[in-house]
Amino acid sequence: MFKPYEVFIGLRYTRAKRRNHFISFISLVSMAGIGLGVMALITVISVMNGFEEELRSRILGMVAHVTVSGDRGALRDWPQVQRLVAAEPGVLASAPYVETEAMISFAGNANGVLLRGIDPAQEPTVAELTLNTTGTTLSALAPGEFGIILGRDLGLALGAKAGDKVTVLIPEASATPAGVLPRMKRFTVLGTFSAGMYEYDSALALVAMPDAQRLVRLGDAVSGVRLRLADLMQAPTVAQRLGQRLPYLAVGDWTRQHVNFFRAVRTEKTVMFIILSLIVGVAAFNIISTLVMMVADKRADIAILRTMGATPGSVMGVFIVQGAVIGVVGTLLGLLGGVALALNIETLVPWLERALHVSLWPTDVYYISSLPSRLQVGDVTRITGLALVLSLLATLYPAWRASRTDPAEALRYE
Repeated sequence: MFKPYEVFIGLRYTRAKRRNHFISFISLVSMAGIGLGVMALITVISVMNGFEEELRSRILGMVAHVTVSGDRGALRDWPQVQRLVAAEPGVLASAPYVETEAMISFAGNANGVLLRGIDPAQEPTVAELTLNTTGTTLSALAPGEFGIILGRDLGLALGAKAGDKVTVLIPEASATPAGVLPRMKRFTVLGTFSAGMYEYDSALALVAMPDAQRLVRLGDAVSGVRLRLADLMQAPTVAQRLGQRLPYLAVGDWTRQHVNFFRAVRTEKTVMFIILSLIVGVAAFNIISTLVMMVADKRADIAILRTMGATPGSVMGVFIVQGAVIGVVGTLLGLLGGVALALNIETLVPWLERALHVSLWPTDVYYISSLPSRLQVGDVTRITGLALVLSLLATLYPAWRASRTDPAEALRYE
């Protein structure tokens, strides 16, 4: 089989036992550095992908894809609005809601919350709620019963459980014989829900829509209508079309409400990619130092090759092959390690938490309760390509130095 002698000699230099063991050590360090950098890049970028996707799904499980609201927080002809939006292409479902800020107190504990009045029959079509194991369902929110379902962490903070009565206060005054007092009402806790995201589990409470209308004194009006789309990425387009059809109403979509948050996540992903790429860059510099020392160690061999007719380009090829082998092997090791770690990190993190008896992923800091990971082929390809390109570039200068070796000067003292 045809094999260029540059490849043969380069591979032989890579396998041969060298007189200078320090060069062998630096080669191994370079290989390990590239592997570590590639593994870290694949793992971290996969975690960032999973983090972004998990946040998006959990946020959009509670936030409507598109929201149509009335002037000054009151939408009176909402049944007609529902009929109009149902004819819009891409709209799967809609549900009315009443929303207001409130304070909930129980047993000396108080928390500010977002109180949302919902229609138990329509709300599941636009939001994804996982209720607790006590058997509570949204259908338990019967109009006139003044029941309330608390977020899981909100219930824990208040110390309230099913059957307890909590006091709900809203920032609107009511005139009474005792003077002007904040409007308040006693609600019975029916259970808790879990959205899987601390922001909502700690600050959201659900009540029946008629009860919220009575509390806020909206009459038959609602705060707005929430829409769920077949494709959430079409939310800006659908919102623009609805805004043109309903110019007298306020139409918003999830991208406007959370655009800065997701932009920050993407920026962080880019910055992490650049920072961790420096690990591969440092390993590439190690390849340069390895080959420079190799060139100095093999000056006599280079001179002999030149006197036998080898061209400067062939000498360059020998050392490019040697450096490329270091880069390819290190990249492949990092690729295998990174893919294995990214695919199993959701299992490894809980194991470490149990082994170390610490919480590595507190929900009140990181919004979500687990470390997600999503491995994307495009990211793996870019990271692998970056490592290979840097490794190849690192071989050019030492290989060029080797090609410039003067045979007579190199053999003078041999």
